[in-house]
Amino acid sequence: MDYFRNIVLLAAIVGAIAGIGMTVAQQVTTVPLILKAEVFEQAGEAKAPPAHVHESEAAAATEHEHGGWAPQDGFERTAFSVAANIITGIGFALLLIAASELAGGILNWRQGVFWGLAAFAVFTLAPGLGLPPELPAMPAAELGARQVWWVATAFSTAGGIALLVYGQSALAAIAGVALLVAPHFIGAPQPLSNDSPIPETLHHSFVVAVVLTTLAFFVLLGGLTGYFRRRLVGTA
Repeated sequence: MDYFRNIVLLAAIVGAIAGIGMTVAQQVTTVPLILKAEVFEQAGEAKAPPAHVHESEAAAATEHEHGGWAPQDGFERTAFSVAANIITGIGFALLLIAASELAGGILNWRQGVFWGLAAFAVFTLAPGLGLPPELPAMPAAELGARQVWWVATAFSTAGGIALLVYGQSALAAIAGVALLVAPHFIGAPQPLSNDSPIPETLHHSFVVAVVLTTLAFFVLLGGLTGYFRRRLVGTA
């Protein structure tokens, strides 16, 4: 019982630290880009055809009356970001720790960094090749289809990496490569139109910022897991 309790405690500590670190990185990198994109989004809405003005105003009023709330810019928005990132960090920490414990556990921070890199490949790099991060006002395919492809890609990538690392035969290696390639051979759902008020350079900068911040997040998550595991879980 103590073993599982310590696993949960480990995930909570590691996830909280990584989540706070992620928030600091986002405030410097991605948040300014999102704010710039919102300016383009508002400018695009202001240029909407006059015939639809009353309809859009009615829709906006309805949205405001039925759950269109959003945190205010400044402290409130940052506080909600911190909370969301901590919860996300704990969730990813639980996934990382559960997978690594099945493989014998992370023995030190160096092993943790490699596990973090693997998690980055599974949850960010591979899905991002087909569905890159999006800014406000950017076109996107239907949400359900994107979610299915994202989850399938993450599972396929995780399985492919596991076969390449732990497989003991050439057949396992071939199957691993096939799993890594399959989602991208099928292709991610794409929007009907790519028209967007967001400049391409702004979107490119955002994608780079997201990739770098999530890379730092997962490396920190894995390294901290290896560092604290020996102190909380030991060699159980």
